[in-house]
Amino acid sequence: MDTPLHLDPIRLMQEIGSFQRKLATGMNQLRGMREPGYANTPRELVYSEDKLKLWHMQGDRAPTAKTPTLIVYALVNTVWMTDLQPDRSLVRNLLAQGEDVYLIDWGYPDGADRWLTLDDYLNGYLDRCVDTVRERHGLDAINLLGICQGGVFSLCYSAMHPEKVKNLITMVTPVDLQTPDNMLSHWCRELDVDLFVDTLGNVPAGLMNWVYLTLKPLRLNQQKYLGVVDILDNPVELENFLRMERWIFDSPDQAGEAFRQFIKDFYQGNKLVKGGLVIGGRKIDLRELELPILNIYAEQDHLVPPDASRALGRRVGSTDYTELAFKGGHIGIYVSGRAQRDVPPAIHQWLRARD
Repeated sequence: MDTPLHLDPIRLMQEIGSFQRKLATGMNQLRGMREPGYANTPRELVYSEDKLKLWHMQGDRAPTAKTPTLIVYALVNTVWMTDLQPDRSLVRNLLAQGEDVYLIDWGYPDGADRWLTLDDYLNGYLDRCVDTVRERHGLDAINLLGICQGGVFSLCYSAMHPEKVKNLITMVTPVDLQTPDNMLSHWCRELDVDLFVDTLGNVPAGLMNWVYLTLKPLRLNQQKYLGVVDILDNPVELENFLRMERWIFDSPDQAGEAFRQFIKDFYQGNKLVKGGLVIGGRKIDLRELELPILNIYAEQDHLVPPDASRALGRRVGSTDYTELAFKGGHIGIYVSGRAQRDVPPAIHQWLRARD
């Protein structure tokens, strides 16, 4: 026989009162708050083209690295997750280590960008950014740091232009896009992407965000907003939460043709591991990657499961391949306290050994 649930009415009233006080305080805090900003690290615009901007990030002291590092982010969301706020900034911490950091901001595609292809992004925009950095420093090759889809781009670019890349770092980068635990991959494989893109043109950012949120609907649509009540009376924590929310929903639309190609070639065809990938008339074979590679993945990543990233080590031709596991998730690898303490120094030490 089940034991009946007994509620302490005094304790219940106390909890209700505490909740009401926090809610009232929080409403006053929210009314007086400005929209939190990000991208606080000083930077210099060194190249622009169409929507794209190439930034040279500025630290408190001159860099000591001999070879600059170009960060290549995904087309989804904005690159400013790498510079969210002063105490949660991959960029700022790399600069503090002495690295010389450049960063690509892809911008916000509109109707004029509907027909941009992966060739346009990789052999066009990315190649011209790499050339800009090379020319500024008088170097034949630079370092690439590719993040998520930007890591895929960096792998493909390095295979097509090996003479321009000295060292390659990939972070939470999917390589095998058909691992059994990849929910997003299962959805994409059943998508009629031709009908999807032909109907929508560019893929709306709001739709993309909805897809990502429904991968963990309870956690991302309910629990985190209920949890906000506990920090409503803490201005610092509340501002941090709102800053993250702003970044999540400050997303670009996706250029339709490039989206079509990425879904077909990578999610549905899984061509990075199965072979047959061609971009701009060039065949891409990971076995031809012989440069030093550092592959960083997150152990609790629900967007890019660890097995999807670790697949890289079995397919590249490099004899200088290193893996680094991070105890966190897809976003935590940039913004958590542990990430700030562990990841930038690990990148710096790996690069210094190969400079």
